[in-house]
Amino acid sequence: MSDKPALNDMPADRQVDWQLVQRTLAGDQKAFELLVLKYQKRIERLVARMVRDVDAVPDITQETFIRAYRALHQFRGDAQFYTWLHRIAMNTARKALLDMKRNPTLSDAALSGSDGDEDETFLRQNEPTTQETPEALYAAKEIATAVNEAIDALPEELRRAITLREIDGMSYDEIAELMQCPIGTVRSRIFRAREAVASKLRPMLENRSGKRW
Repeated sequence: MSDKPALNDMPADRQVDWQLVQRTLAGDQKAFELLVLKYQKRIERLVARMVRDVDAVPDITQETFIRAYRALHQFRGDAQFYTWLHRIAMNTARKALLDMKRNPTLSDAALSGSDGDEDETFLRQNEPTTQETPEALYAAKEIATAVNEAIDALPEELRRAITLREIDGMSYDEIAELMQCPIGTVRSRIFRAREAVASKLRPMLENRSGKRW
C-alpha cells in the first residue's frame, strides 16, 4: 500500500504544491522554480525576523531552498508544504546565527508590520497613529522597541506561537501542526503572550494618553 496521501483528499492549494513537488522529483526543474516564486517572500520575511543583518537574509533564504530541494524526497505531503519549508528555514537561520555568534531576535521592521500584509493583528492594533513628526516617529520607535523587548523576554513556546500568529500570519491549525501540539494549547500560548506584551505596553500608552502622536 502506498504511503502517499490521496490527492483528492487535499485542499486545492496543497494539491498544487504536492503536484509541483512530484513534478520536481520527476526531473521538472521549472516546477521547483514555481515553488520558490510562491514562497520566497514569506521565507525572506521569516528569516528577516530572526536575523538583523539584512545582507544575510538573501543568502539564508537561498540556502533554505537549496536544503529543501535536496530533501524534497522526504516531503510526504501529510503537512502543508509551507509548514515543512518553514521548519527548514528556521533551522537554516538558527545555524547561520550560531555561525555569526548572534542570537535570534525580531527586527523592528517585522514588528511594525512592514511586509505589506493587510491583516489586522494584535501587534498592529497597538501601534500609534503618526503624522511623521520627529516626536511621533520617536514615539513609534519607542513602542516598537518595547514590543520587541517584551516578545524577546517571553518563554520560547510563547514567543514562537505569537510570532507565527501575529507576524507570520499563520492560522491556529497551521501553528498547531507546526508546533505539534493541540490547537487549544496554541490558543492558550498566544493569549498568554498577548497579555504579557500588553502589560509591558500599557504603562507607556497610558503615559502618552492625551498627547498628540
